[in-house]
Amino acid sequence: MTATLDLSTTDRAPATAGRMASAAMDFLTALNDQQRQAATLPFGDDRRYVWDYRPPESTPRNGLRLINMTAQQQQKALALLDIGLSTRGARQVRQIIDLEVPLLEQEKIEGRVTPFVRHPEQYSVCVFGDPSGRAPWAWHVGGHHVGLHFTVIDGDRIASVPLFFGANPAEVRHGPTAGQRTLREEEDLARALVTGLPSQQKRIAIVSPTAFPDILTDRYAVANVFAPPRGLAWTRMGGEHRQQLADLVRHYVERVNDELSGSYWRKVEAELSATTFAWAGGEERGQGHYYTIKAPSFLIEYDNTQNEANHIHSVLRDITGDWGEDLLASHYAESHRAALR
Repeated sequence: MTATLDLSTTDRAPATAGRMASAAMDFLTALNDQQRQAATLPFGDDRRYVWDYRPPESTPRNGLRLINMTAQQQQKALALLDIGLSTRGARQVRQIIDLEVPLLEQEKIEGRVTPFVRHPEQYSVCVFGDPSGRAPWAWHVGGHHVGLHFTVIDGDRIASVPLFFGANPAEVRHGPTAGQRTLREEEDLARALVTGLPSQQKRIAIVSPTAFPDILTDRYAVANVFAPPRGLAWTRMGGEHRQQLADLVRHYVERVNDELSGSYWRKVEAELSATTFAWAGGEERGQGHYYTIKAPSFLIEYDNTQNEANHIHSVLRDITGDWGEDLLASHYAESHRAALR
């Protein structure tokens, strides 16, 4: 009888890990030596923890930029998105990248002068380590409002955090895509929750009438879990509002594919009773606003304050699992025990 792996009770993701490794090797094989040197770093390099969701001019990105690839190489690089992310998540990332075009047009119309280069090919792809074996390796895609970090341990265990999506403009106001809202649910689900709370609970959930100017965990390698406020506890919410909060959290978790989000959701769902929700700023669309969702092991932050509240930042962080640190600790501990046998 052939043994089968029950994915409903494990955090392993062999199908995704295998496809990621094949796609990463396919991408690297398609590059010339100079490109490959730019696109790769050792897994142990501290630059694996460097990321920024601001324009590339603020922090140099690791890896090879799309603008320095052929069309075929770009296709192979971005194939990693379709493997690691859900269909919706991959679509949103491509929309975020394409927002550089209407953003440039909007800045011209408004007469804004910035030092930033707005271009859909100013995004970088980097592979850390060797995806062909079982040693830990990772891949990143970074650029303006995109921060994807996938770490593969033991050949089949994957961490997909930090996971950042942003959008500027949050709603396109000009051109052929006018009306497009790339991160619609991130905004609307949270607003429906806060506006529907009973007045007494709302007074606890809304921690400030003024929104914070950005996410408080920023681009730091380690998220400061004490920076975002607590707000209203899940245990104080009614059933309808608990479900709304669960739906919002699950929306963030399901940015990644089914195999990855299924196991991570089981972890998150077990902590919902210890979760809090905080809002800052106005409740109406068009008013600057911020929210955060905190639990023992994960943290979500969102803000929409810049450019007259038409500029979103949103991120999912894992307190112990960002960059696969919890998986790596387990991996190295097991390797140490094996060496002593």
